[in-house]
Order: sequence, then C-alpha cells, then structure tokens
Amino acid sequence: MLFYYKTIDGKMERLDKVEPGCWISCINPEDDEIAGLIDQFEIEPDFFRAALDEEESSHVDTEENATLIIVDLPVVENTGKSLMYSTKPLGVIITEKNVITICSEENSVLAEFSEGLVKGVQTNLKTRFVLYLMLRIAAKYLQYLKQIYRISDQLELELRRSMRNVELLQFMDIQKSLVYFSSSLKANELTMEKIMRGRVIRLYEEDQDLLEDVLIEVKQAIDMSITQLNILSNSMDAFASMISNNLNMVMKVLASLTLIISIPTVISGFYGMNVDGLPYPYFGVTILITVVCMFFAFLILKKKDML
Repeated sequence: MLFYYKTIDGKMERLDKVEPGCWISCINPEDDEIAGLIDQFEIEPDFFRAALDEEESSHVDTEENATLIIVDLPVVENTGKSLMYSTKPLGVIITEKNVITICSEENSVLAEFSEGLVKGVQTNLKTRFVLYLMLRIAAKYLQYLKQIYRISDQLELELRRSMRNVELLQFMDIQKSLVYFSSSLKANELTMEKIMRGRVIRLYEEDQDLLEDVLIEVKQAIDMSITQLNILSNSMDAFASMISNNLNMVMKVLASLTLIISIPTVISGFYGMNVDGLPYPYFGVTILITVVCMFFAFLILKKKDML
C-alpha cells in the first residue's frame, strides 16, 4: 500500500496524491504500485527489490536520479507466551523532490512518523527527514534492549527457583535476538559513517549535529547489545553447570533410595523361598515399608523441585 504525507504548518498531514516535498510510505507494496513509482520517479527496479529482500543488509547505493539507503530496524512480535525480537530491512529512496520509504510490513517507527509523534520533522527537508528517521530507529533499538534486559532478569530469577525447559528456551530466544541486534547495529553504523563523509547525500551544516547524535545512539546500542549478550552467555554457562550439578544430586538420591527399597525386597524374597508357614502380616509389613520409602523419595524429589 502507498501512503502520502506532508508537513503542513508544522503538522504531518496525509495526502491523496504525490506532491513535491512529500513523503511516500510503501508498506508491502503491490507490483503495480512499484511499477508506477519506477515510471514516475525513474528509479532503478533493483532499489525496490533490495528494500523488500528480507536478507538484505544495511548499505548505500547511488544512481543518477536517486539514492538508496537500507538500514535494519528492530521489530517485536508477541507469540502469546513470549516476545520475539528481530530486525527487518527498511529502504529509504531519496529522489530530487521526495523521500520514499519501503518496508515489507508495518512497524512502529514509520507509524510514529505518520501519526506526527516525532517533533521537528519536515518532509520537504529530505536530508533532515532521513536523519530523524535514523535517530528514531536507533532510539527504538535502545528501547527494545531495555525490554530484553528486564525480561532476562526476570527469567534468571525464575531459573534460580526452578530449572525448567521453558525458561531455558526463552533464554535462547533472547540470545538469538541480541545476536540479530548486534549484527544489524554494526551494519547500520557503517552506513551512518559512510553518510557522514558527505558523498552519499548532501549534508548541510545544521545536519551535522543531528548525524552525530545518530552515531552516538547507534554506538550506545551496540555497546549495550554486546554487554547483554556477554552477560547472557555467562549466565547460560552457569545454569548449564547448575543443571549438571543437580543431575548428580538426583542420581545420588535415586541410588540411595534404590538401596533402601531393595532391603525389604531381598528379605521377603529370601524368606519366601526358604521358610514354610511364613505369616501373611509379614508381607503386608514389607509392602508397607516399600510404599513408605517410595513416598519419602517422592517428597524429597518434590522439595528439591526435581520432578
């Protein structure tokens, strides 16, 4: 779908058609919509193919009539049981009079711009608009990294009480998310540094401070993701050692209980085969002792949260 927005009197307004200085938002566009934009703005078709490729990494490509900037933005999905974090490529095409964004699905970053929640945005100032977009993406990374930090702390507390596969699988999902974030942020940093040289898009003097703010946010997000990934890896190693230690304790308890239960079994088997006229209450006492031993074994394992 195609949406057209333009800043009018300091407010983001939605338009019915393309105007000079407007922002064109393409969310999972159809083939005919892409073909219309290619013909209207004389854009290379490869720009749209690259922007809609899920595996495309962050980079910059320049042609005669347009410049393509692809950055990875963070996305979050609610699976019902937990939150899944990943990244998606966002294509930004800068033409002579317009800015076009292309993404395969709706996301919170573009929604904040279209709803006018980001202050100071002017769609006719193309370079500044793109930098504000980059700054918002970096801020979204930091927001999600803080959420991951809180989730991992909560999972760690639960794992201290009970070693269950559910929490361990959630830990693995968080670790995978941090790997995605770290690699995407590093690619975004290289793209920002390339833009900062001023050879990709024209930079104005008032845009230098904004670009530096973007780089600072990206570097901070990189450091935060690497730190959390190291902490999570160390925690996983510690929990693996704890699980191994608990397994040894379980085996010791089971071996001790097996020895205790085998005593009445051996006695009953010995007397049952060699003694005539053994009273029936003896077998009842033997069964009772065995049941009591099994009951206490169950309580011990339940108390240690091993069942």
